[in-house]
Amino acid sequence: MNGAQLLIEMLIGKNIEILFGYPGGAVLPLYDALYDCDRIQHVLVRHEQAAVHAADGYARATGRPGVALVTSGPGATNAVTGIATAFMDSVPLIVLTGQVSTDLIGLDSFQEVDIYGMTMPVTKHNYIVRDIADLPRIVNEAFHVATTGRPGPVLIDLPKNVMNAEFTAENQRATQSSTPFIRGYQPDHAIDPADIQVAAERLSQAQRPLILIGGGCMTDGTPALLKEFTGRFNLPVASTLMGLGALPSGHYLHLGMVGMHGTVAANRALQNADVVLCLGVRFSDRVTGNRKAFSPGSYKIQVDLDTSELNKNIPIDLAITGSCAELLAGLLENVHIADHSAWEQQIGTWSRRSAKARRELEDKLTPQEVIRCIQKATAGDAIIATDVGQHQIWTATHYEFSEARSFLTSGGLGTMGYGLPAAIGAAVAFPDRHVICITGDGSFQMNMQEIMTAVDHGLNVKVAIFKNGYLGMVRQWQQLFLGRRYSSVRISSPDFVALAKSFGAHGFRAHTLAEAEQIIELALHTDGLVVMEFDITEEKNVYPIVPPGASNQDMIVE
Repeated sequence: MNGAQLLIEMLIGKNIEILFGYPGGAVLPLYDALYDCDRIQHVLVRHEQAAVHAADGYARATGRPGVALVTSGPGATNAVTGIATAFMDSVPLIVLTGQVSTDLIGLDSFQEVDIYGMTMPVTKHNYIVRDIADLPRIVNEAFHVATTGRPGPVLIDLPKNVMNAEFTAENQRATQSSTPFIRGYQPDHAIDPADIQVAAERLSQAQRPLILIGGGCMTDGTPALLKEFTGRFNLPVASTLMGLGALPSGHYLHLGMVGMHGTVAANRALQNADVVLCLGVRFSDRVTGNRKAFSPGSYKIQVDLDTSELNKNIPIDLAITGSCAELLAGLLENVHIADHSAWEQQIGTWSRRSAKARRELEDKLTPQEVIRCIQKATAGDAIIATDVGQHQIWTATHYEFSEARSFLTSGGLGTMGYGLPAAIGAAVAFPDRHVICITGDGSFQMNMQEIMTAVDHGLNVKVAIFKNGYLGMVRQWQQLFLGRRYSSVRISSPDFVALAKSFGAHGFRAHTLAEAEQIIELALHTDGLVVMEFDITEEKNVYPIVPPGASNQDMIVE
């Protein structure tokens, strides 16, 4: 077999069933090998960025690595945004890029870029295969690195002549998928029992305890352990954007999201807690606000698989390298919580301030109403993908996620255009589940060509577009912090309903609450891709909001 056939065989050996990609000259050997392969489904996207986002959505929804395949040059550079998105949010991906033949590298050849060097800052690791004999080792290492420890994207650059080279029989043993040894890479860290004991003692003595959960709580059995632990000891829980769903949003102990757009209850509890157990949280600026004023009186325990995240952004009192699941299992056996009824009463007061606002007397829909309609129609049992902006925060705040891996969103990079291809990836993985992309009229126009991808593959994706004629979050900042000097935020849009129909999809529109309820029910009972356009209040703002550089204590409440 040649290198391309070997690579396909190795992907099958890694239980890869789906490839998201776009062909080109440098990857013709791989596409030729796929022609005879009935074990891997190829999803042809319309843009390489969407291929990586779709693989990302597949990985987040399933917990398994997603795989994207793109050609050299512009194909590879188009993939960079998707790679950076996955890197910031710790998503396990294998990105296969075509490359010109090794004898042409460095000569400014047609469709040549140094994607290996270009992606070093936004991959967990990357490779260029210069010899066919190295391919088995590199593929095994790539999957090992992407999926162990703190997950992340790994890129493999594949020169065309290496893919055409013959793989000899004496190298066949090298394709065995034994656990590779990589010098200096130690993804598994056992937690010191003494650290578990110290954490247990601090929690047991706390008068105002709080658990803060992040994206690191999505793996292994962490969600089940988290629910058991919080329920047994009646501990309040706040979440980052990436942690939503690890504990059901409607759980009586869940206070909501923290940070710039956090709830009153979550932010007040975090600022006033005396012990904060931080599970899989990296303390981004959107979570902490002014770092010097972040939870000033608390004893902070941080647990993370990645040692480099400990004490990076916030000074930590007890830093623990290891899995959140292992720590929670240890704490279950060692914590003995004292009475903290006064703390519970105070949190109850803050929670009442976080209660949903009453309906405003307006002619147009509000975004909160639309999300609550989606929540009611799906009973919280859908996979929700979003783009980035106001609709993302409204979704995080008002949709009640019932399980882990049901919320797909770009948290760290904040990538507009992520939502639809991520929803496609999830729909490929779970064809029988409701998959809904909630987006804005600005974000949707970034990758709306992927409607055709969903239609071609008969995917059950529903798209809810909040159409308000603005780049909403940018406009809100200009309103609140720049004296309403609206600069380049007014955006025009096509008729999304007509657009959907031109792609062979379905399209519905709603102006009122009754119409919204009607078209959501209709969409959920219609096969294939459906675009729902909601005409919402133009200058509706996201609240609460913490001004940039301010403390979470200084949130602006509507």
